[in-house]
Amino acid sequence: MGSTIHQIHPTKGTIFEKSTTPLLIWFYSMFLFSKSKNGLSASELERQTGVNYKTAWRILMKIRQLTNTDTSLNTGVFELDETFIGGKNKNRHWDKKVANSQGRSFKDKTPVFGVYQRGGKVNAYVVDNTKAESLVPIIQQNVVKDSVVYTDEWTAYSSLNKDYQHSFVLHNRKQYKFEDCCTNGIENFGSVLKRTLGGSYIHVNKEYLQQYVNEVAFRYNNRNSEVFNELVSLISS
Repeated sequence: MGSTIHQIHPTKGTIFEKSTTPLLIWFYSMFLFSKSKNGLSASELERQTGVNYKTAWRILMKIRQLTNTDTSLNTGVFELDETFIGGKNKNRHWDKKVANSQGRSFKDKTPVFGVYQRGGKVNAYVVDNTKAESLVPIIQQNVVKDSVVYTDEWTAYSSLNKDYQHSFVLHNRKQYKFEDCCTNGIENFGSVLKRTLGGSYIHVNKEYLQQYVNEVAFRYNNRNSEVFNELVSLISS
């Protein structure tokens, strides 16, 4: 009887599958990714590893796939808020300024909605708009009924008192804290997100923005952990 040969592919089903890049470079890239608190650009990875820009970009996008995991929040006290990703109008050349783009207008920006569990973690989502029909389903997905929820006065949150213990601060009246009610935690995440995207990545195509948002949320959620170990543990899963 002839013998049967079984070929084992240890990288199958992982981010390394079908890659011709040595695993040493992959793991070194993951290490650099984990140590870069404000993000690692493809240009910087190209310089550090010697691979070409296209390969560096692909490696980083594959690593970001590992961060694409919603954190289970569900119970606790929650803060909700939107932030807007895009260049500041005041920094644009006069012929590139966008009229009436202040506040929650996002003619030239992309909205990102965040759900932050106090003392815990954050989930963040690129959304088409900041209307109730876009935000409320995300809230229902992340937060169980009767939880305490804090927001600002944005009208999209007006119906939350039906299912949640909802309180809000009046930012339009310069009120940023009322008793225990504030949105400082989720606004802090929004600031981290903007600094990362504007500092390390400068410009992110909207098609890939969710992956970059996932990366920042992953770093934020693992700020007290060893990010490299977390990434390695996600490879097989």
